[in-house]
Amino acid sequence: MSKVAVVYWSGTGNTEAMANAVAEGIQSKGAEAELIQAGAFNAGEMDNYDAVAFGCPAMGSEVLEEGEFQPMFDDVTPKLGGKKIALFGSYGWGSGEWMASWEEACRAAGAALACDSVICNNAPEDDALEACKALGAALA
Repeated sequence: MSKVAVVYWSGTGNTEAMANAVAEGIQSKGAEAELIQAGAFNAGEMDNYDAVAFGCPAMGSEVLEEGEFQPMFDDVTPKLGGKKIALFGSYGWGSGEWMASWEEACRAAGAALACDSVICNNAPEDDALEACKALGAALA
């Protein structure tokens, strides 16, 4: 059975709802999903998982959350080479530029993006939650 970490930061609950849907998708394929707050994850944890889903909303001028998520992600970036990952998050303004930048950084680090990233404007509706479940299934 594969083991997949769902590592996320959520300020309003939108990205947390997406993380829960990702975990559902992982479990629907018979894999083990572990939901982990960004502040509780680090590079040393990466080898404990077959794949990792990272979730973070856009903040400020379309950047990752800088207090907990970005420091954690900077720490794990050297471990992304060859790792199967997927990205998701919500935004309240802008065009989703933060996700394109984040995907580019992951590819540059050698990560294997398992599927298209999932973004949604504000609270995830049914279509976004279904996309998150599919994202999780792609990692399982």
